[in-house]
Amino acid sequence: MESFSKLFDKIRVKPDKEQAARESHPRCEWAGCENAGAYRAPKGRGREGQFHHFCLEHVQLYNKSYNYFSGMGDDAVAAYQKDALTGHRPTWNVSVNKWGQTDPNAGRSKRPEEPAYNDPFGVFHGSRAGGAGRVEEPKRRVSPMTQRAFDTLHLDVGASKDDIKAQYKTMVKRHHPDANGGDRSSEERLREIIQAYNYLKTAGFV
Repeated sequence: MESFSKLFDKIRVKPDKEQAARESHPRCEWAGCENAGAYRAPKGRGREGQFHHFCLEHVQLYNKSYNYFSGMGDDAVAAYQKDALTGHRPTWNVSVNKWGQTDPNAGRSKRPEEPAYNDPFGVFHGSRAGGAGRVEEPKRRVSPMTQRAFDTLHLDVGASKDDIKAQYKTMVKRHHPDANGGDRSSEERLREIIQAYNYLKTAGFV
């Protein structure tokens, strides 16, 4: 066996680590570098999950100049950072619906305030039609998230599937950016409407 063969190198007590690295890793992608590219570096925005392969020296140089937000405007960076606070997952505003600010038909179908006590027979808040003594049926109880979704669409909890679909289509057309000249408040309102509808759809109301 020749002393400079690859087979001889494999049985050495202390093999050549640099040579082993070159054989087990791709070559460094830095121009003119012949070392092993044992270190990964992200390729950048829009190519998530893709990596360059550099040696230690060049991956350090690459990381010093790397900027994920390169080419993005200030508004886009601010929006990305805001979404990053929730892991880029949809969120709900923890506040009273801002109908008066975002909806031209504010309050037309606003849900009446419910009593603070349980009144299943409508003794105190029942409605009578034409003196016939007909008592309004008690409202269906739902979770706060479900109630918020119905409120976002300006619907009562007892609305039918057809009513929900029709209201959703109407509100999407009303708040679409093309119908509001790209108004950012309308875009936020549109996002809330879509989230509310998707939530009701997942919950089986649609």
